[in-house]
Amino acid sequence: MAAQVQRMSRLMVKTLRDDPADAETLSHKLLVRAGYVRRNAAGIWSWLPLGMKVLENVSRVVREEMDGIGAQEVLLPALLPKEPYEASGRWEEYGAELFRLQDRKGGDYLLGPTHEEIFTQLVKDQCTSYKDLPVILYQIQTKYRDEARPRSGILRGREFQMKDSYSFDTTDEGLAESYALHRAAYIRIFDRLGLNHKIVSAISGAMGGSASEEFLAPAAAGEDTFVYCPNCAYAANTEAVTFRAEPGDASAHGPAEEIDTPDTPTIESLAAHLDVPASSTLKNLLVKVDGEIVGVGVPGDREVDLGKLEDHLAPAVVELVTAEDFEGRPDLVKGYVGPQGLEKVRFIADPRVAPGTAWITGANKPGTHARNVVAGRDFQVDDYLDVVVVQDGDPCPNCGTGLKMDRAIEIGHIFQLGRKYADAFQLDVLGQNGKPVRVTMGSYGIGVSRAVAALAEQHADDKGLCWPAEVAPADVHVVAAGKALQTELALEVSEKLKDAGLRVLVDDRAGVSPGVKFTDAELIGVPKILVAGRRSAEGVLELKDRRTGEREELTVDEAIARLGA
Repeated sequence: MAAQVQRMSRLMVKTLRDDPADAETLSHKLLVRAGYVRRNAAGIWSWLPLGMKVLENVSRVVREEMDGIGAQEVLLPALLPKEPYEASGRWEEYGAELFRLQDRKGGDYLLGPTHEEIFTQLVKDQCTSYKDLPVILYQIQTKYRDEARPRSGILRGREFQMKDSYSFDTTDEGLAESYALHRAAYIRIFDRLGLNHKIVSAISGAMGGSASEEFLAPAAAGEDTFVYCPNCAYAANTEAVTFRAEPGDASAHGPAEEIDTPDTPTIESLAAHLDVPASSTLKNLLVKVDGEIVGVGVPGDREVDLGKLEDHLAPAVVELVTAEDFEGRPDLVKGYVGPQGLEKVRFIADPRVAPGTAWITGANKPGTHARNVVAGRDFQVDDYLDVVVVQDGDPCPNCGTGLKMDRAIEIGHIFQLGRKYADAFQLDVLGQNGKPVRVTMGSYGIGVSRAVAALAEQHADDKGLCWPAEVAPADVHVVAAGKALQTELALEVSEKLKDAGLRVLVDDRAGVSPGVKFTDAELIGVPKILVAGRRSAEGVLELKDRRTGEREELTVDEAIARLGA
């Protein structure tokens, strides 16, 4: 970071006293009020001079750590042809989130959301032998996703800055090593940035692959919910939480019997009618998977997590059934469906519906349910998948302690992709034995612009931002309280601080009251604030720590020595 003096009298920055009317999250409010970003349209933002400094500092840290693991930086286009994404299947899988466009000749293109396909093609073109691998390539670039509801400022935009890197190895062991290198580098990156973060187990979803972990920054504004165990090291995205249930004893239950239950199409009405807990009933949700009706069974006191279900079944399209789907299907009785009578319907169940467990469930007749319906005896489960919405207090998969829930911002994600994209593009190299070897890949992302928002969420108080030193737009904010002598001293000490290797933001604005300058300094959030005030004639300055509020008076030489240390 080059030492320099930035005079606020020449800086394009306009601070605001009030929060933007549409701002809901802390980062949205403060980044706009402090003059770091401005909105152009829904989900589209301009980075102003102060914002660019923070964004570039985050990018610098990412670059330094990526270079440190031997990764090589490239820059691929954001405007991409349709064909590679058709080959991988993601042209359709991405759905409405993909920005699609045509050129004047009618050719189909997209704005890149991620670049697995293009990096795979690049390596296929450049690497032909095992001697060319392993290789890690990365870029920091603008990505695009057509978010249905862009919100929370730069946290959820349609255009955003991202670091995406990709590893290419000839063996699974090599992939595991590349994954471990990235995992360690990510920890260093987020530690250096000053982000409180947790590493949680995740599922790959449409990305494909096997091992997957997310890096989450706990924050009230977070859109991700994760769980952690207060007793052991377990932590996971709610979509990745697993549950193990022991099989029940089917012989302990009598035969299934039908019971008259008029006007009880919901779990709530059924439980009230029979005076039983909802947990003793079996809820059967009908969905369509690529157009085929599928039943999903969970305990009656739990809800089906459709996002979890979609991730488990990706890339298949999952949607709820409609009234029309019941027509011509006498085995599907709305409100009274039971797995024991389904015809030619795949039945998925949560592990809690374990073999040998007995349930009260629909009898596939209007106004009728059945009790003592035992899994594995009276109905078969085609697939067991963890599909319930996780609740606070659910048992930890490792130690059984009740899990805790928290909200967070996803700032990074790492995947062991395996050979999904290598298979799609026939990415082979010549092995040591002279035969083709299929390459295996990893994909690793960091939300660079999102990290700025996460930092603003975690490093702020009621007065404004409090940037960590590594990412702050300056090392010290010098404030001239107003008089000519004070301004002269502020500019003099700013030059000396620059000569000492520091980045200086100096408020030399004429006609601006000291109160406004102090308020702006706290709002902008540079770690150290140096004030040329009432004792300027004596050559004495006041140094304030933005985060702690601690103050001390120093001579110019003492201030230079303290800040330049």
